[in-house]
Order: sequence, then structure tokens, then C-alpha cells
Amino acid sequence: MTPEEVEARIQGALESCEATVERARGDHDDDHLRATVISPAFDGLSLVEQHQLVYDALGDAMTTDIHALELTTRIPDA
Repeated sequence: MTPEEVEARIQGALESCEATVERARGDHDDDHLRATVISPAFDGLSLVEQHQLVYDALGDAMTTDIHALELTTRIPDA
């Protein structure tokens, strides 16, 4: 799964979402990704709940296509 495909899947699932996904740097295979996701859907949620929304958006890809995901989530600046 390409970073662009991961971005599209996240943005399609989360309200007013901006996702930036890139390959993780270092000696990793192509299935190690780094993502920053900004969405008002995260407002009032714990960090674990925010990450769970992203994992839910990615569905089975988290166990089949993506080996590791470094994830940063936040709400938009007011």
C-alpha cells in the first residue's frame, strides 16, 4: 500500500481530515510508514481513542499491508 493510498483511506474515513503519510526513514522495508493526522474528530478523545479511529479507517491493511505505522494525531488549531 502506497503512502498516497493510506492518506486517501484515512481522509475518506475521518471528518475534515488532513493526513500526511510517508515512508519511515531508516533501514525499514516499504511497509513501515509515518503518518500525521489532523482532524476535529479527535476533539475530546484520548490519544488511544484517536489512534484507534485511524486504525479503524485503515481496517485490514493494518495487518496485511502495513507492518508498522508511526502515528501522530491532533486536532486543528483554533
